[in-house]
Amino acid sequence: MKTTGILILLAISVTGCKGQHSNDEAFTSERISRTASFVVNEPIDKVFPLYGAFEERKWAPGWEPVLIYPDKEVMEEGTTFKIFSHGNGHGHGNSEKEFLWVVSKYEPQDYLVQYLVSTPNRFWTITVQSNSIENDTKTNTTVTYTYTGLNAEGNELNKQSLHGMYENNLQDWADLINGYFEKQ
Repeated sequence: MKTTGILILLAISVTGCKGQHSNDEAFTSERISRTASFVVNEPIDKVFPLYGAFEERKWAPGWEPVLIYPDKEVMEEGTTFKIFSHGNGHGHGNSEKEFLWVVSKYEPQDYLVQYLVSTPNRFWTITVQSNSIENDTKTNTTVTYTYTGLNAEGNELNKQSLHGMYENNLQDWADLINGYFEKQ
């Protein structure tokens, strides 16, 4: 039920954007996607929670989610928050200042979380799937970003974001998370 509400909200948002940009007859929405995997040198039960909206603060410098729903910081389908760029864009581009995030899928028993992120120009999903490796002593995480443009600017921002996010094939995520554990 929660996912249906999210999709309805997205459909309203996309419809609204299409109406705003209907004078651009040449516009064609583009969808691009990329996946990479990396290894964290800790067991999955310690690693997976760090992909949560609020636990990410522990390893991602400048990550400051502003809670919208519910009224406490919990991870569940429908959890909604905003991120304000402050110039770093967290790999999503520097020209946009505000990003709306919704937890669209949360299956902790399967070590899976998916976020739906949107701006007036575009939206994307971030799917994070973890699994245990090396006799449950390490965690392999696979991350897929799938971007969709809502206008020509969104299409271009998506290309820049995808390139920036995967410039190091997410090894920067592995380095930050492993570094967090090394300090513990």
